[in-house]
Amino acid sequence: MKSSDNRNKVDSHSRRQFLRRLGIGVAGAGLLNLAPLWGDQRDRSRDPDQDGFASMPLRRLGDTGVSVAPFSLGGEATVQQLPRQSEAVQIINRAIDLGVNYIDTSPTYGSGGSETNIGVVMADRRNQVFLATKTHDRSYDGTMRLVEQSLKRLQTDRIDLYQIHNVRTESDVRRAFGERGAVKALERLQSDGVVRFSGISGHRDPDVLLRAIREYRFDCLLMTLNAADIHYRPFQKDLLAEARSQDMGIIAMKVTAVGRIFREGGITSMEQALGYTLSFPVSTAIVGISSVRELEENVRIAARGYKLSQDELSAVEELSQAYADDGNFFKHHW
Repeated sequence: MKSSDNRNKVDSHSRRQFLRRLGIGVAGAGLLNLAPLWGDQRDRSRDPDQDGFASMPLRRLGDTGVSVAPFSLGGEATVQQLPRQSEAVQIINRAIDLGVNYIDTSPTYGSGGSETNIGVVMADRRNQVFLATKTHDRSYDGTMRLVEQSLKRLQTDRIDLYQIHNVRTESDVRRAFGERGAVKALERLQSDGVVRFSGISGHRDPDVLLRAIREYRFDCLLMTLNAADIHYRPFQKDLLAEARSQDMGIIAMKVTAVGRIFREGGITSMEQALGYTLSFPVSTAIVGISSVRELEENVRIAARGYKLSQDELSAVEELSQAYADDGNFFKHHW
């Protein structure tokens, strides 16, 4: 199987028809007549002296033609909490102001709270970001229902990257790739111009994802990669090599293992954790953010353009070895 080669071609008529079926018209989307369908993401450089922040160097998102900052905003932590919407909106706006141009979310984060909070900002700043969300349903019909809900919560008429979420088992792959599976929905959404790129994500078993991307040419891969990854079922070996050989956009996640990567006597700083991940040939790393202060720290780290030597990578890995199970807990329990 192969995704559409006409990735940049949008069928405006089909797209408008699809959005009308969802009840998202031109007025509701607020974008069809105001800006290009796919805002140029390639040059989001900032004045290095503004606010005292240096610009983050951009990286290629595989062969998509898009470039993204190495640090990207994950849709969990504060961003997913509806009761803290004002804080979430502040974080999202500040991220965009600082050059973050990739935002990742999912309908499962905060039971829709993440998409809703991001949507508040997207109502005014949609063309400033590459927006990624997901389907956790493996079926065609279920995925089409989910995309309808996501579009409305995100207050947009288009999704830059739509991913099959949390693929863990061979059964997940078979169902998603079936005749009435989620992949067929992605293809339909791409042909209608509602979705630009397709992706797949997982953090349980790299071999399952490896077989999936060999069977189907997704545009992007969202995969775990942190300093404990090397100690158990490493994603940074065969899976990363295959994704690179296909020139996929590679997005790293679980950089902090939801905070468990940090330990006295082990990894103690975000500089170590994020610097480790960004030393690999990934396009960007998504991190959930609890506060503006955390956000600004991550931007400063990413702006330094880290590239650890092999000896330095090994030293960071050694720090996490004693508690590798915690650093890889999502491979065991999620």
